[in-house]
Amino acid sequence: MAKLDGKVAIITGAADGIGEASARLFIQEGARVVLADIDDEKGQAVTRELGRNALYLHTDVTLEADIKAAIDLAVREFGRLDCLYSNAGGAGMFAPIQDIPVDAFDQTVAIVLRAAFIGIKYAVPIMKTQGSGSVINMASVAGFRTGDSDHSYAVAKAGIIQLTRTAAMELGESNIRVNCISPGFVVTGAFQKAAGMTREAYARRIPKVKEHFATFQPIRRACLPEDIARAALWLASDESSFVNGANLVVDGGLSNGKTWTQCLADMGQIGNVLLG
Repeated sequence: MAKLDGKVAIITGAADGIGEASARLFIQEGARVVLADIDDEKGQAVTRELGRNALYLHTDVTLEADIKAAIDLAVREFGRLDCLYSNAGGAGMFAPIQDIPVDAFDQTVAIVLRAAFIGIKYAVPIMKTQGSGSVINMASVAGFRTGDSDHSYAVAKAGIIQLTRTAAMELGESNIRVNCISPGFVVTGAFQKAAGMTREAYARRIPKVKEHFATFQPIRRACLPEDIARAALWLASDESSFVNGANLVVDGGLSNGKTWTQCLADMGQIGNVLLG
């Protein structure tokens, strides 16, 4: 029996990257999935490839009505909603805080944090009627440590972690679990968009990106979308039925601090200063 047999999921930001990898894995494991995104061309292509257990809906997660429409579609076409996976996101403006326009800050918070709140708001009545449900929010190591992102993205991801906790404590009493995933640096198209590159140009650079990302954490390889998708699969499945309010960190050890190699190098430099 597949891990998600009979379950229905909504995945936002599902046209590419982590969302696409998750949609593919969820359907492989027996789920029916609504793929929600603003990239209609890519989203529709992925959905056609996934077959009859996948539906696509143009969904701008900054719009309350669009999020509600995705939830309504899942219930109308598939009859229920077992998992809401709020994955859509986007980096903010990397700039000194005095140079960030308020509108840019608001936009990042709307995409990352506000959208997750709206999704929970509309999913909860359905899940309460069913007597069960799993909400998965996409957080980040940037939500609990500094130096990995811009101000607005980090603040929004920190909000995701706390929203996960507060919602879990309320909704757990209705057998609705709320958890989040905190990746480190993942090889996705988000970096292509941030750099203003075409998909073709970014594809040529992916081997170099992977090589560079492999140096960030003790596990010496880059994190791939499939790594995060497998974590989401576990949270969506009944295998994690007693996990609630958790922040599942999937970063290869990045957020624990310096690697042992870095630590040895730094101690060597201190020794040179003391004894040199």
